Amino acid sequence: MPSPRIFPHEHFLNRELSLLGFNRRVLAQAADNRVPLLERLRFLCIVSSNLDEFFEIRVAGLKEQIKLGSHAVGADGMPILEVFRRVTGLAHELIAEQYSLLNDAILPELEKEGIAFFRRNLWTKEQHSWIRDFFRKEVMPVLTPIGLDPSHPFPRVLNKSLNFAVELEGTDAFGRSSGAAIVQAPRALPRVIRLPKELCEVDYGFVFLSSILHEYVSELFTGMNVLGCYQFRVTRNSDLFVDDEEVKNLRIALQGELPQRHFGDAVRLEVADNCSESMTGFLLQQFGLERDDLYRVPGIVNLVRLNSVPDRVDRPDLMYAPYQPGLPKLLTKRSDIFASIRKHDILMHHPFQSFAPVIQLLQQAADDPHVVAIKMTVYRTGTDSVLMQHLLRAAEKGKEVTVVVELMARFDEEANLSIAARLEEVGAHVVYGVVGYKTHAKMLMILRREDQGYRRYIHLGTGNYHPRTTRFYTDFGLLTANSEIGDDVNEVFKQLTGLGKASALKHLWQAPFSLHSKMLGAIRAETEAARAGKSARIIAKMNSLLEAEIISALYEASEAGVTVDLIVRGVCSLRPGVKGLSENIRVRSVIGRFLEHHRIFYFHANGKQNIYLSSADWMERNFFRRIEISFPVLEPKLKQRVLKEGLKPYLADNSQAWEMNDSGDYRIKPSRRARICAQERLLAALAVGTISVR
Repeated sequence: MPSPRIFPHEHFLNRELSLLGFNRRVLAQAADNRVPLLERLRFLCIVSSNLDEFFEIRVAGLKEQIKLGSHAVGADGMPILEVFRRVTGLAHELIAEQYSLLNDAILPELEKEGIAFFRRNLWTKEQHSWIRDFFRKEVMPVLTPIGLDPSHPFPRVLNKSLNFAVELEGTDAFGRSSGAAIVQAPRALPRVIRLPKELCEVDYGFVFLSSILHEYVSELFTGMNVLGCYQFRVTRNSDLFVDDEEVKNLRIALQGELPQRHFGDAVRLEVADNCSESMTGFLLQQFGLERDDLYRVPGIVNLVRLNSVPDRVDRPDLMYAPYQPGLPKLLTKRSDIFASIRKHDILMHHPFQSFAPVIQLLQQAADDPHVVAIKMTVYRTGTDSVLMQHLLRAAEKGKEVTVVVELMARFDEEANLSIAARLEEVGAHVVYGVVGYKTHAKMLMILRREDQGYRRYIHLGTGNYHPRTTRFYTDFGLLTANSEIGDDVNEVFKQLTGLGKASALKHLWQAPFSLHSKMLGAIRAETEAARAGKSARIIAKMNSLLEAEIISALYEASEAGVTVDLIVRGVCSLRPGVKGLSENIRVRSVIGRFLEHHRIFYFHANGKQNIYLSSADWMERNFFRRIEISFPVLEPKLKQRVLKEGLKPYLADNSQAWEMNDSGDYRIKPSRRARICAQERLLAALAVGTISVR
């Protein structure tokens, strides 16, 4: 198949700038008065968590390229130095807006609702007394102040840890007078402390650990005068480096690399806005950072810590209404899940429908004497996952259990190492995929001996096997006993656990072998249909759209007259609506209560309406550096469900859908129609119980 022509740089948007744009849309949720107040606080925290990873990975990567003198550019053609300059400017603006929203809107509104965060200058005498006792009993014993002098150099500061720089005057017992000290707040200490209700005039009163340390830090330096105490936080490069060509044992190499993540090169310094210029300059020097890397903030330096507050406040009226996920009708009629899957393919739409059937399938497989083997991929699942408990039990009962554990799942490496060790202890086969290719495909295969011989039961998903995130991420899962899909899945597992050439698959599209070419072929087929005067349509929903050849193919499709609707939650490098280029392409991003996570690809295909679900975004890494699958929805009724639930509501959404213009900017277009919110409608249609629709 001929490759699409590659379009000029100006037709592509920058990845890093697009990612900051996504976080601006998340921040808009925190500013939206229609969102319950405590949920607005959560969205504010999500932005901070996202920005932490943005600096740890994306900004760290930019700084590495600058240090190495790299002149490489992406499809957008923007030089690295210019990308860094613009990213820094936008990040400063976004963080300033975030703190302004917190201080001027969310905290005052919380106080009106009886949830207050007390500043030091407003503590009552009684509060002072309680907090002083708390400091002396709970905080002071675990602190280790470090005076800076020739025998006490600047300490190694952990990534994203809370620290205090203290300016001092006078001499200590040994006659030392360095003038500065560092106090590191141990991770065991809570960052937000609730005061006894009787000490507050509100139902819920909180004080920050940083406020307590500021107030009583002098007790750590007896006989010296504290001139200033300033909280600070450093963000470090957290991308692990494992040399694919040199590594002999991925597990051992990763175990050796993980401890260094906390001490990578510094990329950002956050300080409280009261930090003196002399101390600011000193900290920048210690971390090897420039002024552009400095972020002065009017408040606590780690807003992520506020994420615990909603769970500590009994105010359901200030949170999203609870719901009970529903079940597909076929699974409500019988307890034997194997019989249900044999009868029909079963499609589950999370979180509106429960993830419990997947857990039930694995539970029954572990206990069923007719099940002889279980194979599963693990990308993210959590160390305390009930799924892992069922796998462990299955192995203990003598079943052949094979688990492909992706050790390089970013920020889940330690959890996955722990899972691998536990599985090996009970005799399960644990493999780590293929070095150099992350195993991102979501597959579960159960081999069962039945009257007609062996039958494979398959679960394929667009999301992780993580019971907690299935309550917050939108994903599809398919349960099937289709023999041809079973053969395909078995073939992929053979590749992952053994050696041999890749075989052609009947239904699955697989990266790094066929997924890219199959997607290009499907887009090209729509393009050719449009040129021939036939109906042509593409609808694609994903997290990120970056791969240049796919974008170019979509531009060609638009030029030919194909109607293209793209629902891209996060990063998108394609410019829609450009006259003569992409005027038939619409891009929208839906941000709401749940994290939009499923990947759905619809092609009109001369009326066949081919629909594929996938674990893969349209990114270079997913096509060429990961093991991914895209699987078809074969049953006509389930195809219509995917259209009805996974695509049409999001195309009709006029409440939480942001439309992108040809400059890459997003806005929610005002509409005179009745309000349509895709997530709320899906909750009302699929979940059980009363749902609050705002």
